[in-house]
Amino acid sequence: MTAAATIRRQRLTGIALMCVAVASFSCLDTTGKWLNAHMHTMQVVWARYFFAFLLSLFYFNPLLQPMIMRTKRPYFQIGRSALLLLSTILNLFALRWLQLDEALAILFATPFVVAVISVSFLGETVGWRRWTAIIVGFLGVLIVTRPGFGGMHPAALLCGGGVICYALYVISTRVLARSDNSDTTQFYTNLVGALIMTALVPLFWTTPDSWLTFGLMVLIGACGGGGHFLLILAHRRAPASTLAPFIYTQMIWTTALGFVVFRDVPHYWTVVGGTIVVASGLYLLHRETVRRVEPSAPVA
Repeated sequence: MTAAATIRRQRLTGIALMCVAVASFSCLDTTGKWLNAHMHTMQVVWARYFFAFLLSLFYFNPLLQPMIMRTKRPYFQIGRSALLLLSTILNLFALRWLQLDEALAILFATPFVVAVISVSFLGETVGWRRWTAIIVGFLGVLIVTRPGFGGMHPAALLCGGGVICYALYVISTRVLARSDNSDTTQFYTNLVGALIMTALVPLFWTTPDSWLTFGLMVLIGACGGGGHFLLILAHRRAPASTLAPFIYTQMIWTTALGFVVFRDVPHYWTVVGGTIVVASGLYLLHRETVRRVEPSAPVA
């Protein structure tokens, strides 16, 4: 009973950390959209990575933990980090024109893209049930964007590119997990992004117009870096299959923040399509859980 209670407490703690992590990501998107109106988007991206890197320096301290810098696949680490950086750039540019809830509904298509790409990259088998969930999920994204029907702003294509980059980033993370620990991978994520953006930001730099703007630049880095740290802590306390459904609580945070900060009211088609995307994602997660629990059963 004591062991069972300990496991239950650990899982509840993991779920709480996951919910706070996705709330941090919603704050990141909200802050990024606000900063877009006060500076170039590339400067916003720099702030997100630079201040997240400062946080990672404080947390990991490579001087005291030199092993954190040692990776068996340095070029793969750089490529993976560049994929996340490109995804961030595309999504923050998209937020110049899209509502927060619209962008997030598209980004929730990532699990479907990961499942499709995994067939080729990781040799995974996808059965008809999972293929059905993937197709339905993409139909949900089409309902949100309504291409050719005067629907969403063309900036939705930027989100689509961000989804592909993020899906490749997720797959790269899976591959790196076989050789490097999560702390090393997380450190390189912020390091590579900070170095690249620090080299580019002089081309786009404008001095923040107020202390509030500067404070939000620090906040966006704290939300990005802190959110990923919380994800690591959450996965150390609970299985991924237990935590994954709570990713979708981000839609609640994002919709609420969009309304409070920007007075954005979710469009009818965004609600319908987003609901389909979330439902399909949860079913895809269910099938993945069944596949892992019953490896001898046919994958579907």
